[in-house]
Amino acid sequence: MINDFYKHMSPREEEERMRMEVVDRIERVIKDLWPTADVQVFGSFSTGLYLPTSDIDLVVFGNWENLPLWTLEEALRKKNVTDENSIKVLDKATVPIIKLTDFRTEVKVDISFNVKNGVKAALLIKDYKKKYPVLPKLVLVLKQFLLQRDLNEVFTGGIGSYSLFLMAVSFLQLHYREDACSPNANVGVLLIEFFELYGRHFNYLKTGIRIKDGGSYVAKDEVQKSTDLYRPSMLFIEDPLAPDNDVGRSSYGVLQVKQAFDYAYIVLNHAVSPIAKYYPNNESESILGRIIRVTQEVAEYRDWITKLWGPQSQNEPALNGNDVTLLVKPQQLDECNNNLTEEVTASRSKTSSNSSSLVSSSSSTVSSSSDVVSFVTLKHTMCAH
Repeated sequence: MINDFYKHMSPREEEERMRMEVVDRIERVIKDLWPTADVQVFGSFSTGLYLPTSDIDLVVFGNWENLPLWTLEEALRKKNVTDENSIKVLDKATVPIIKLTDFRTEVKVDISFNVKNGVKAALLIKDYKKKYPVLPKLVLVLKQFLLQRDLNEVFTGGIGSYSLFLMAVSFLQLHYREDACSPNANVGVLLIEFFELYGRHFNYLKTGIRIKDGGSYVAKDEVQKSTDLYRPSMLFIEDPLAPDNDVGRSSYGVLQVKQAFDYAYIVLNHAVSPIAKYYPNNESESILGRIIRVTQEVAEYRDWITKLWGPQSQNEPALNGNDVTLLVKPQQLDECNNNLTEEVTASRSKTSSNSSSLVSSSSSTVSSSSDVVSFVTLKHTMCAH
């Protein structure tokens, strides 16, 4: 199911062409203002991990005494790239940006100035995609999950793409099963375990995430003592490119995200249980369809893109009455349930007695002095059973 979702929602050639037109249109406006400015794409469009409605991240490099946010905002409006109701300047943000919606395509764009880490982060993400082949599938599902719950925007307290990606990398780095990083790993099992970790067991109050040097968990108390940070945020994720930067510092709604992850864990865990085949909706809805919804609006938007930027004939999967893309045929559901149930059951039988020891502050694997789980301790504890 996840493989089908990934294949269906992955960027199409025509969607990339359309987005490149948006980038070119904005770049022309920037070059008219500052001919020597350098415009670069980063974020999900650069890494290929974007959904049909994801935004485009651009960074402009140049020499200015003060960031020319309002100058560019005015030029973009005058050139009809956007209108006054579809552009916003966030000049008080930690990283000042211009947020706009392209007039022709309705693609959302974020523009920043002289921020080098965004481009470096895109390169880092590409490296981890090679190291962990399951990452793109896992991340795309998680991005859709957060998107449809309005929990994906940092400026409204949600978890941004970079934070989410680092959380997924940490999850795989510290996974007790070595085959979790294999290209043939069961992504369905991994998705449930991701929701279980960050929805139930991760200690957001005392523990932070570090992916540098193979990955580990860090005690927030220790972080506060050893860095210039006044106080680590609720979702503390150390930036591997700049250790003093807390990537999750603006995600003030992380506890709401935690609740959503916990909900997803419950739903999916029930869906793959042995009695799932007796559920009333078992024959009409895929397992993944219980937490992920692809709306008719998105399908129509992609159709429109295909008509204007791609081949004239493009087959879209049928939608059922609830506007849910049926990614798996009904007759395949029992087989999918059984297969996934066997793997989850096998996994649970090995770890059920230890599941709360992942990051719980009361676990015996947590150091009494730092309340943090180390990679070695976690792996050895889980593998000992």
